[in-house]
Amino acid sequence: MARLSTVQREQGGAVTLLTPGVNVLALNATFLPADLGGVDVSAVLDWHEGQGVPPLVATAGPLVGLPGREVARVRVVQANATPWAGGEGVVVEQVSRLHLGPWAEALTRAHGTPGWGEGLARQLAARLEGDRDFVPLSAYQDGAVVGALLWHSRAYGGAAHLWGARDAAVGEALLGTAAGLGGPLWVSRVDEDATGSPGEVIHYSVLTL
Repeated sequence: MARLSTVQREQGGAVTLLTPGVNVLALNATFLPADLGGVDVSAVLDWHEGQGVPPLVATAGPLVGLPGREVARVRVVQANATPWAGGEGVVVEQVSRLHLGPWAEALTRAHGTPGWGEGLARQLAARLEGDRDFVPLSAYQDGAVVGALLWHSRAYGGAAHLWGARDAAVGEALLGTAAGLGGPLWVSRVDEDATGSPGEVIHYSVLTL
């Protein structure tokens, strides 16, 4: 996610991303290592406070050793998806950064935050220009954009950590199309939607020190 953020900061093994105007948790959090021995937590708190943003931290597992309030949980799993062959009246196409407005609106609507689409589109348009490692996919139904996914090429296959659709069939179409770009495909799912699935759970918490 660092390549999509505005600010990246590293301190003692903790990596902080900040992206004003975008409500994606992973783009506005400090990722803490399992061993907090080298992390100056007070400095992390001071930095967040200086930016006027909540001290949001991400950990691989429940927050341990620090007081905090968990606000979200995401499971990173390998998608069980086969290349999309079409159907359900859904069409999935790759779009350019010039068409990220409808793409971002569909994504933010799918996550219940429709007012954030414009800022996300503006942020990604600047970051994706000339970057062939990222492929935005839009899903269409009856001519309307009903789902969005950002595929990221990785050495071991691909990843989709920004994606969403309000209809399960549309979501499967997006994942299937992404899987066809080169697998295996790793995705982020809201933890409640991936109960029992193998994979790593990322916990987002606001520190309450």
